[in-house]
Amino acid sequence: METKKTKSKTEKKTEGKTHPLIIGPRITEKSAIFADKGIYTFNVKPQANKNEIKKAIKYVYGVEPIKISVTQITKKVILRRGIIGTKQGGKKAVVHLKKGDKIAFV
Repeated sequence: METKKTKSKTEKKTEGKTHPLIIGPRITEKSAIFADKGIYTFNVKPQANKNEIKKAIKYVYGVEPIKISVTQITKKVILRRGIIGTKQGGKKAVVHLKKGDKIAFV
C-alpha cells in the first residue's frame, strides 16, 4: 500500500521558478542569522526597484514581503601606487516577511 506525501502549507514550492531581476540569495553569516527572524537578503539587478522586487519575490517564492530595503554595494580596489578607489559591486535587497512566512533555499 502506497502513501502519498503532501507538503505543508508553510513550505513553499520554489522549483523551476526564476525571475530576471533576482540574481540569487546573498548567503553570508549575517544573513543566516537574520533568516531565523524572517529577514532575507538577495542580490538583484542594478535597475530593479522596490515594487519590482516585491512582485518578483511573490512570484518566485510565493510569499508577500511587508518591507523591502535596497542598498547599492561598492567594492574598494587598490589602484596604482596604493591609491584606493571604488568599483561598482551591484545591488542588494533586504526583504522582511510576516512572522509565519519562510523561504527555503536549496
